[in-house]
Amino acid sequence: MDRAQESTESLRHKCAACFRQFNKVEHLVEHMKISYHSPHEPICAICKKHCRFYDSLREHLIGPLPKAKCAKQFSERGCRLCLKVFPTTEQLIYHRAACQFSSVNKRIPAEKEQISAIALDCEMVGGGQDGSLDLCARVCLVNEEEKVLFHYYVKPPIPITNYRYDITGIKPEHLMEAMPLKQVQETIQQILYNGEAIWRIRLKGGKAKVLVGHGLDHDLQCLAMEYPTHLIRDTAKYIPLLKTSKASNSLKYLTQSFLGYKIQNGTRDPYEDCVASMRIYKKMRNQDHYQSACLSATKFVSENAVYSRMKQKDLEKMSPEALLHISQSDFYCWCIDSRSQPT
Repeated sequence: MDRAQESTESLRHKCAACFRQFNKVEHLVEHMKISYHSPHEPICAICKKHCRFYDSLREHLIGPLPKAKCAKQFSERGCRLCLKVFPTTEQLIYHRAACQFSSVNKRIPAEKEQISAIALDCEMVGGGQDGSLDLCARVCLVNEEEKVLFHYYVKPPIPITNYRYDITGIKPEHLMEAMPLKQVQETIQQILYNGEAIWRIRLKGGKAKVLVGHGLDHDLQCLAMEYPTHLIRDTAKYIPLLKTSKASNSLKYLTQSFLGYKIQNGTRDPYEDCVASMRIYKKMRNQDHYQSACLSATKFVSENAVYSRMKQKDLEKMSPEALLHISQSDFYCWCIDSRSQPT
């Protein structure tokens, strides 16, 4: 086999998404079964390589050891926030003034079919003998226009042993006329469920709000509340926002990286955190992906259903591009929210 044939053979077993190469076609097929490459992954605008996380894409373009060809073009015509590349520097300059990842562009026009969202954040004080038990003492909810829907101090059900003033800014006098936890729960449910009874939502499919936040599992636990998993958008768990190690980034880091400004410089303000998580959600929701892929991926899959239905020999006959075309993401991409109600 001559060198040209070897090159052709190698390219035939090259993943069309991440560019990994395999000696045998069956190895490529197995890779595609478990990699879940899809248009919902962050993609380099220059070489079209798929990356699992936005941090990975940043390292590919502007990291310590970037891809040389991509880094050169990106340095001339690329936006360091949204990582898009433009044909000319003039277009890049125009884009920077209204980049969807910039804090300057705070609001994104709502589409007709777009479902509405509410951001929630809680501040915790300490309970128990050593003050390590988290108790919700302040809660805030804001809508997509960043208007406050609910912002109150909460009276914990058990005594407070550590107010954590340096972090929360909460003093005993703030909680003297605080709202009881049960009343807080009822008010939040009324907001999230549009004033409808919860049983009606669950049985008859009413329209509840999407709940946005950072570390929502912990917030809901401290509020002693539950919420449908398919309506939760947690910036601490969204795969494209995670580090390559799949470790959750802090909200402070995400706001600096994706919105271009700093938060939590002193005592924490739940309104500020609500606004930051809402802006990150809206920016990610507004990502440009192939519409056909978005409309077909109405929910994430635990295993690649298309691959499981096909025979191995039929898969091995397909080109890398065809294998990529039938691949599905293993996470629910937030861009789908801007097109249809999740189910």
